[in-house]
Amino acid sequence: MFQFPRPALALLAPFVLLSACQSNSTTATTEATTAPAADSAASAATAAPADTASKKYLSQPLVKDIYTADPSAHVFNGRIYIYPSHDIETGMPENDNGDHFAMRDYHILSMDSIGGKVTDHGVALDLKDIPWAGRQLWAPDAAYKDGTYYLYFPVKDKQDIFRIGVATSKSPTGPFKAEAKPMEGSLSIDPAVFTDTDGKTYMYMGGIWGGQLQRWRTGKYDGSKPKEQEPAATEPSVGPRVARLGADMKQFAEPVREVKIVDKDGKVLLSGDNNRRFFEGAWMHKYNGKYYFTYSTGDTHFLAYATGTSPYGPFTYQGTFMNPVQGWTTHHSIVEVKGKWYIFYHDTQLSNKTWLRNVKVAELKRGADGSLALINP
Repeated sequence: MFQFPRPALALLAPFVLLSACQSNSTTATTEATTAPAADSAASAATAAPADTASKKYLSQPLVKDIYTADPSAHVFNGRIYIYPSHDIETGMPENDNGDHFAMRDYHILSMDSIGGKVTDHGVALDLKDIPWAGRQLWAPDAAYKDGTYYLYFPVKDKQDIFRIGVATSKSPTGPFKAEAKPMEGSLSIDPAVFTDTDGKTYMYMGGIWGGQLQRWRTGKYDGSKPKEQEPAATEPSVGPRVARLGADMKQFAEPVREVKIVDKDGKVLLSGDNNRRFFEGAWMHKYNGKYYFTYSTGDTHFLAYATGTSPYGPFTYQGTFMNPVQGWTTHHSIVEVKGKWYIFYHDTQLSNKTWLRNVKVAELKRGADGSLALINP
């Protein structure tokens, strides 16, 4: 979910600049289309170039008083809950490890309907309350089972290795209590939890580069030569991982396995196929009996999708369904609300800084054959 810019990438343009306005307050409610707080609005009026007013976005930020990213959306008891990262300004320089993404807590957002009022429920989990954690709370996800809500999160342990943790609550908004140890066998970043129609629940995870997935190619973590561990351009790409969750939703019921994303001929996409291969930010949804595995291509900034007949894959690449957003990273979730499908995503409209993002939502449309329509954000 969070990565670092490479020198050849220059997709950012000079859009509106707003001062960082962070808050750890208790529940606050805003309109999804309201203006920023007065101080931020004043900063924008004085700092933004005159021509940025003509910039058109498909959607507007859901909240504007804090920075949020990587939204995982779910419908629980008829209400929409969004589990995002909480971006903050740390002053850390950008580097190859993504250290400038130094998030420390999670805020949960909710709303009754698409386009309705958005509630910020305050801090649901803080880094200091995770016994095994070292730093960097990146993109989370959530699930519900038998009266308990589960918050899954990636964070570096005290050896600076990304693991997946789980925290529980009786409320979808928390506060959540973290388990004493990470999930055994978990690795890398971007947990995405999918419950199938038969009741079985799966977790997808992984991200290359700063997400460390390439360091697990042998099945064991190897951080000795991180620059040399990504496959050569002509070799098969590194795939995300998947495992079915156990009955307690806190551990895996089976060994973690690699997900294969293949072309129309059944061949695994190559590492050098940057416009199609998996980079990070997996999501899974099911439509008309077909499994849709969606993900970010990272350094080419597309959201792509592949389909299959099993939650384990293989998944056959189908195409791009969202063009690059403003900002370097792109991360999403897809959810059905009252018979329509929506994509939650982020960009950098509020800050024009790749590490200070804002979450948005737009309708996801399909062709008669189930293909995903291309979105221009």
